[in-house]
Amino acid sequence: MDALANPAVQLQDMPPGGRAEIIASEGPNVLEKTISRLSRRVSTQSGKSRHATAVPVREQTSSRTEQAGGGAEAEIAEEVDTEDVFPEGGLRAWLVVLGATSMLLPSFGLMVTIGTLQDYWHQNQLSNFTARDIGWIPSVFVYLTLSLSLWVGPLFDRYGPQWIALIGSCGYVVMVFLLAECTEFWQMILCLGVLGGVTAAMLTCTALAVVAQWFKTRRALAQGIAMAGTSVGGLSMPLILKSTFPRYGYAWSLRILGFMFVFFLVVSNILLKARFRPSAAAKKKAMISLHIFGDLRFSLFAITVFGFEIVLFGTLGILSTYSSISTHFPPDTSFYLIAVLNGVSCLGRIIPGYLGDKLGRFNTLLIMIIFTLVFMLALWLPLGTKSLPALYAFSALFGFGTGSWMALTPACIGQLCRADEFGRYYGSMYFVASLATLVCVPISGELVQTVGPDAMVGFFCCILALSLVSFIFSRWAYLGRRWTLLVKV
Repeated sequence: MDALANPAVQLQDMPPGGRAEIIASEGPNVLEKTISRLSRRVSTQSGKSRHATAVPVREQTSSRTEQAGGGAEAEIAEEVDTEDVFPEGGLRAWLVVLGATSMLLPSFGLMVTIGTLQDYWHQNQLSNFTARDIGWIPSVFVYLTLSLSLWVGPLFDRYGPQWIALIGSCGYVVMVFLLAECTEFWQMILCLGVLGGVTAAMLTCTALAVVAQWFKTRRALAQGIAMAGTSVGGLSMPLILKSTFPRYGYAWSLRILGFMFVFFLVVSNILLKARFRPSAAAKKKAMISLHIFGDLRFSLFAITVFGFEIVLFGTLGILSTYSSISTHFPPDTSFYLIAVLNGVSCLGRIIPGYLGDKLGRFNTLLIMIIFTLVFMLALWLPLGTKSLPALYAFSALFGFGTGSWMALTPACIGQLCRADEFGRYYGSMYFVASLATLVCVPISGELVQTVGPDAMVGFFCCILALSLVSFIFSRWAYLGRRWTLLVKV
């Protein structure tokens, strides 16, 4: 008999000494309530009550659970709530998205603007260092931001967002004001690379994990809107620095950014709210769960994201230097290239996110990988050093394509796990991806200076092509190892 069609069968299938015995020992009233709750689970899965309430079932049933005194009831209610009932909207859910947007603006926003600072350091404080050497500063920053998600994600699943976000926000603001005082290479490595990387990991992982708790059907759109904060930061910061560097100098330019960060982080800490309390089961799980890499879908997707990070952060880190030392374009070109790339990426995070919920997240991401690779081969490789309009066009299209990667990747991760496990899965995947960011900027800096810009662009194109192949096989594994094209996934 089908267990979903008859909830009593689920009780019969439970192992001896497990939940069935616990429920039976509590009396017939508890048994009746448990069967009733399982029946509601079936109704939820059929779609009849998907939008019936924006209040978590755990909160609605907590008082009744305490009255019954059944630990098994609480466990079952937990399972129903976390995975079967998502608000998918409402004032509280969208305020959480706004809070995540405000938190990602200073964290990821500075990360995608780092090429502007790197170019400034190369021309001023660190003029006696090579582009490869300076590239280690943003590399350590990005590496720690992504790799430490391996620990921040499980901490979020265990304890929720409140203290992680608060500690990360305070540390990140301190980092910006200290960076304004740095003049030496080792100071910048410690300040931006180490302190900035640790605190940014707390902010980025927490912001995306909270959004995943409030949305499922519309998760790609919601996380795309949240990731738009990255684009707003990436668009505004280069323009702010361009105007403040000559007028106020390096130190006060960074202090201005610091005050801006304070405002957005205060807003985000007020608005971010977890939808449900961490479960007891999450607190018992190991911090590092290597067994999830046994899932072929996840492992292949992790390889894909590894390639994404090489191409994305390698380009962001070197594009300003590329325009300065490999072309004869105006000096302000480096500022405007980063601003255009990040500005258009805002559309790339929202539009593909919306389409991903309609056409399938894996399908939309596949299209956007091909889209980006085509324009890298058609515009950047042959015309990047010869035509300024072509370089601007590439920067805009690249921003749109890579913006979709950053928005759709968390949504695709969410399809591979439960909502209350998102932090763990996200952190594990980006720990692998972070290894790419540690070396991509120094490698690209070395390539552009020793063998020329065309070889560097060709290297990025090859990496993205390999990522495309890996992603195709990840989609194949997700479909049960079937080659099916016209299916929403």
